[in-house]
Amino acid sequence: MAKYQQIADDLRQKINLQVFKMNEAIPSEFQLQKQYEVSRHTIRQAISLLVNEGYLRKEKGSGTYVDNVFKQEVRAFEENKTIGVITTYVSDYIFPTIIRGIEKTLSENGYSLLLSSTNNNYQQEKDCLEKMMQQNVQGLIIEPTKSNQYNPNLALYTQLRDQGVPIVMINATYEELSIPRISVNDELGGFLATDYLMKQNHRNILLITKIDDLQGKYRMKGFIRASEENKIMFKSENIMTYTTETKNEILKQAVEQIGTYHFTGVVCYNDEFASELSQKLIEKNISIPDDISIIGNDNSTLGKMGSIALTTLDHPKEALGVDAANWIVKSIQSESIQDDITYTPKLIERSSVKKINS
Repeated sequence: MAKYQQIADDLRQKINLQVFKMNEAIPSEFQLQKQYEVSRHTIRQAISLLVNEGYLRKEKGSGTYVDNVFKQEVRAFEENKTIGVITTYVSDYIFPTIIRGIEKTLSENGYSLLLSSTNNNYQQEKDCLEKMMQQNVQGLIIEPTKSNQYNPNLALYTQLRDQGVPIVMINATYEELSIPRISVNDELGGFLATDYLMKQNHRNILLITKIDDLQGKYRMKGFIRASEENKIMFKSENIMTYTTETKNEILKQAVEQIGTYHFTGVVCYNDEFASELSQKLIEKNISIPDDISIIGNDNSTLGKMGSIALTTLDHPKEALGVDAANWIVKSIQSESIQDDITYTPKLIERSSVKKINS
């Protein structure tokens, strides 16, 4: 985790514990810089993150204050109108935007948010679930942990359902439990990315996908379908998989695979992996897209920050957060289960893909 994210987590916790009270100014940037022994730029990054999440607001010429939105959450928490939110990660990638959508919508409906993260780890997920049960949350919004593997916490989920706690999952679900979910059509996403490269006359394409999460399995299914529909054969070396723990190792291997098998295009599990792979290829003097084309997924800020703007697939992010919050509120108020929500992904063309002359 980056230093500014660690500082943001510490400040967020102090706000939750009301060390910094509602509408009061937090310490100045200079004071925080001395306290955390970091640069002013790092402090500004941390504050900007919390402003985006709705915890802080900046007033020109005055300072930075704990925002009013949190006051509504404190009141709701005291009335025990609390929704638990468990995500795999909190402070990076697309998660702050999703959480912002959830937080805003719950606050508008008079509910507070109790937030935890699992770091895609079963034991941490167990701790989060037990914490939510102790707090008697009225509903749960959960991003599942390693959703494509057997989960030892399934019994806790059945216990929560037996207690009448409505649960909705985002981005994926545990197929063993048939819990409602709000997610992108990941099979279609894998198909669109692969089909687009093939329409640009790429024939030797590498798929790199995360296999401990359900999204990765579905994106692989889309890759295979696109290959079959375009009548392009693929071999075992055309697919590489990784898990949460093996990501960095596979990243290094991918650079070697690209050189060994002369792939012309790569479909990556997400923008994070695509961005890191692009950087390593550039360090090896491999040009993007002249030497190889790359497609990411999720339309994150990472896809726009590097020297090469990534072609990617859209992810609704904040809209998903809003829909998840509305889903859980309606389930509580009407005491009925709402339908699944599935978003149709769209390809976003940027400069990381080059058409090959036929």
